[in-house]
Amino acid sequence: MKPGASTPLYQQIFEEIKAEIDRGEYKPLEKIPSEPELSQKYDVSRITVRRAIEELCAEGYLVKKQGRGTFVSTPRINRRLLQYEVARSFTQVCEDNGMTPGAHVIDRQIVPVRPDEAEFLKLDEHALLLYIQRIRTADGQPIFEENVFLPYEGYQQLLTRSLEDASLFDAITEIGGRRPVHTPRRTVEAVRATSEQASRLAITANDPLLFLNVCFADENDEPVCIGRQYYVGSRYRFVL
Repeated sequence: MKPGASTPLYQQIFEEIKAEIDRGEYKPLEKIPSEPELSQKYDVSRITVRRAIEELCAEGYLVKKQGRGTFVSTPRINRRLLQYEVARSFTQVCEDNGMTPGAHVIDRQIVPVRPDEAEFLKLDEHALLLYIQRIRTADGQPIFEENVFLPYEGYQQLLTRSLEDASLFDAITEIGGRRPVHTPRRTVEAVRATSEQASRLAITANDPLLFLNVCFADENDEPVCIGRQYYVGSRYRFVL
């Protein structure tokens, strides 16, 4: 490190560790040295090291795992986001990127339909929906919080079916006979993680998330389900 340089010490450490990751000296999912070890290596204070590590986590190069240390992130997942492309499940997107998909069920409920949901799904105002919430992972790293709403009538089996490490699109197709193929409506906006989301996604409260609100239809443009997903921005990239 160069104490007299115009670039702050934490930024120099940031660039050095980033370069080591880019060169492959630190591999994806590999644990990096502890803060005391890095402090000694660079001959700087732990506060300086901590600032560099926090910046690297915010940029998506590193991820902290409580009680275990700090690890190199997996490469960002790329997903094309074109208005009329065929919808691909997260399982397929992971396979496209050479990663192993995973899923952990957080909650399942029967809930009343809301006006916007009833309008898209062509249901009456008294209909019930099945709500499924999961955390989706790639190579074991949390990528997004999945919230899916679909008509309870016809999809009751999903209330008890095992959805751990499984494709929900495949299950929907098998049970209902119609696969989500098109996305006639979708919006993307930036939001901040709640404390609960942060805990589940292994990030910090108020970290940026990409909120994708999307309506899925089958090959005949008939409505199937609605997804409201919260992606960790540093781990997932939409390609336009």
